[in-house]
Amino acid sequence: MSETRNVVIIGSGCSGHTAALYAARANLKPLLIEGHEPGGQLSLTTLVENFPGFPEGIMGPQLVENMRKQAERFGAEYRTAHLTSADLSQRPFLLHLGKHQVHAQTLIIASGASARWLGLPNEQKLIGHGVSSCATCDGFFFSGKEIVVIGGGDSAMEEALFLTRFATKVTVIHRSESFRASKVMLDRARQHEKIKFLTNTVVDDIYDPIRQEVTGLKLRNLKSGEVSDFPASAMFLGIGHEPNAKMFHGQLETDADGYLKTHDYVFTRVPGVFACGDVQDRRYRQAITAAGSGCMAAIEVEKFLEEHGK
Repeated sequence: MSETRNVVIIGSGCSGHTAALYAARANLKPLLIEGHEPGGQLSLTTLVENFPGFPEGIMGPQLVENMRKQAERFGAEYRTAHLTSADLSQRPFLLHLGKHQVHAQTLIIASGASARWLGLPNEQKLIGHGVSSCATCDGFFFSGKEIVVIGGGDSAMEEALFLTRFATKVTVIHRSESFRASKVMLDRARQHEKIKFLTNTVVDDIYDPIRQEVTGLKLRNLKSGEVSDFPASAMFLGIGHEPNAKMFHGQLETDADGYLKTHDYVFTRVPGVFACGDVQDRRYRQAITAAGSGCMAAIEVEKFLEEHGK
């Protein structure tokens, strides 16, 4: 079974929903494929206080649901499916959604990036309740608290330095004595009076899912094997994100970490294929910037279809 659409959007986070809204209002009848993480990173967030227009804040899942309803109101179609492969060698592009095929005159890739987690027993239970992968999103909630950052690269140092604005103490936990972070970032973190380091150490678990808050960590020293409890009010992951773009490797340009490369904000090297949100933005990774780039992608799709014929 196959069908042809003017525009197909891959991903249902802020960028995908916004692209769907703008494309629907342009009467392009977009089809949005929700992907394996409906709602994106916001679906794992509790209170969002930095999205404009919500002075009292809004719950992350409610924000993405509102966006979906708004796009559907103007005619966007949503489909629960996962893109298994894509052929971008000619237009219309061929997308495989399991046993189903869709031909797309234009494609907006808004598949986002998934945070790398530790895979601990209680980790997923406490996401949004003290476990986070975004310091700029959640750091404010832990003002006056003691916080832990996991990682040894620039991302971890950036998270730790940012969190010193709120925390009384930030402890960076790293499994090795050597760090991947650049010398300038590592030196900056080491010189900060609020930042301490625990090396050769891993986290075995997080307390306390029953209380629905982080109260501490179970640590293990990799040299001695000693296990200990470490009090903390939050744990931030600084071990990076995995862009959801593997199905496009070899067809679209990516950087060394797999993020899609774009020029003029949202253009890929394949005419008619646009990328927006966290799958191509490794710097800001905010809901509002993702939404903005989704708007840009939809406007460029409208222009592209006008110039090339629907």
